[in-house]
Amino acid sequence: MITLAYTPFLEPLPLHDWWWFTLIPMAWFISMAYKGVRLREPSPRLYWRSVVVMTVQIVLGLVALAVGLYAFTEFLVPWFQS
Repeated sequence: MITLAYTPFLEPLPLHDWWWFTLIPMAWFISMAYKGVRLREPSPRLYWRSVVVMTVQIVLGLVALAVGLYAFTEFLVPWFQS
């Protein structure tokens, strides 16, 4: 059956190679929401500094996790199998 409307779950956009570009905006918005709720002092200078620091921590943490998993699957798994 052919549909005339765009159906995202049946015909997703061919952007599977570019999904990682959403990492920085997603980390930024998560940091903004978290710091907006958790920060005790309502200082704008402290808020934006905390948001930037948390965004960098999230991005670096995910990159380190990706490198660690890559090293595990490429080097340690074959070593265990031999």
